[in-house]
Amino acid sequence: MTNPLEHLSDGTKHVIDALSIVTVLGALVQLLPSIAAILTIIWTAIRIYETRTIQGLLGKGKPEDDNGRT
Repeated sequence: MTNPLEHLSDGTKHVIDALSIVTVLGALVQLLPSIAAILTIIWTAIRIYETRTIQGLLGKGKPEDDNGRT
């Protein structure tokens, strides 16, 4: 079995390490729940923005019929 992290570049590994350190520090100062809540709100807003309904209201993309075809 190969190590899945060996294919990542050193830059990517450094970013993951930095995120890990920020997570630990955030947990230590009790900021992590607030950060998680903000990220959840952002993610939900993005998902809502991507829906066919919103894209149709904004005039972007073709609306699909009930069978999922354009």
